[in-house]
Amino acid sequence: MFNIGWPEMVILVVAALMILGPERLPEAIRWTARSMRQVREYATGATSQLRSELGPELDEIRKPLEELQQLAKPLQELRGMTPRGLVTKHLLDGDDSLFTGKFDGNSDKPTAPQAPEISAPAATWTPPQPPKPLARNEEPPIDFDAT
Repeated sequence: MFNIGWPEMVILVVAALMILGPERLPEAIRWTARSMRQVREYATGATSQLRSELGPELDEIRKPLEELQQLAKPLQELRGMTPRGLVTKHLLDGDDSLFTGKFDGNSDKPTAPQAPEISAPAATWTPPQPPKPLARNEEPPIDFDAT
């Protein structure tokens, strides 16, 4: 519910011990447990009362929500795809030879569809590295797009 692990629990107990002291700490723990139990009982009681009062109408409310979830599934599949992956998947039937330049010689037959590339999250993106300097008397590569 709160995703509290053992290290956090130890910190909370030490902080409570420092704030409340050893005399009042057991009573504070009992009060907290009693309150949590009471809140849980209220929540389950409200849920069961809602189900008993609505009955079959609750199913009518759930149907449109399930339809909305079904509509959202294709959007979840597209999340994280790169523009190149989308074009490859939808327009070129997975044949990415147009982008990679690796043609298999059978240009009339499309290759088997490949899984689209999924980009890494933006937080792990690293900028492209600058090109290495040319060695002495080395000719620069030709950029056909620039000429």
